[in-house]
Amino acid sequence: MKNRILSCLGDQYPWANHLHVFETIDSTNDHLRRLADNGAPHGTAVLANHQTNGHGRRGRSFHSPEGMGVYLSILLRPACTPDGLMHLTCATAVAMCDALEEAAGFRPGIKWTNDLIFGKRKLGGILTALSLNTDGSVKHAIIGIGINCLQRTDDFPEDIRDMAASLSMISEKPVDPAPVAAAMLQHLQKMDTVLLSEKDTILKQYTLDCKTIGQDIVLVRGDEKRYGHALDIDADGGLIVKFESGEIETVNSGEVSVRGMYGYL
Repeated sequence: MKNRILSCLGDQYPWANHLHVFETIDSTNDHLRRLADNGAPHGTAVLANHQTNGHGRRGRSFHSPEGMGVYLSILLRPACTPDGLMHLTCATAVAMCDALEEAAGFRPGIKWTNDLIFGKRKLGGILTALSLNTDGSVKHAIIGIGINCLQRTDDFPEDIRDMAASLSMISEKPVDPAPVAAAMLQHLQKMDTVLLSEKDTILKQYTLDCKTIGQDIVLVRGDEKRYGHALDIDADGGLIVKFESGEIETVNSGEVSVRGMYGYL
């Protein structure tokens, strides 16, 4: 698979020598974290045909069946503080919308902050994690992305079958994971060149792609649930919400579910 991805990338991709491709791995994020701790360079990427322990948000697993999707993690070493990367997940989501539009022929939407969706179904997710130096600056960022490519409805576990989709299901034709992976890598590299310099432009596009805006939502933090209406995205990628009490707040953490989407609230 590595040779096929490299052939799709072409000669202009600057991080080709830092690409690691595995048939099966526990988790691309976990493996890349080990490489990062051993000094792996900026732009190192780990990609697998199958994960046995893929990670989602809040300790959930990410369903990663063999040969069905793209399971990718990439390492960045930006020279900034954590405050300078508040928009990293948003920037990655926009880059992935660009990549999937190029590779699959349609542009997905974004469910704040990290799910790629089409209609009421999830196509994939993003997981970002930072490691810091002793002076508080960013040592590295690891971005993990999983995209469903070839699944049919029956290929998903029963508990997520009514909320998940693949690129092939949406486009109604098989979507080869190799060119999808290449497009993802290319757009992540392009994102890296503007990540710190074009934050406002990135968040403007994120706002256009985010389907949570204008929706009634429920904010879940632990056992607490608060209902409100999503108004906008702020200058760092936070979700501006008007709650039932009339208060307007910016949400920067917690799980936000959109009423009527995916079947969970």
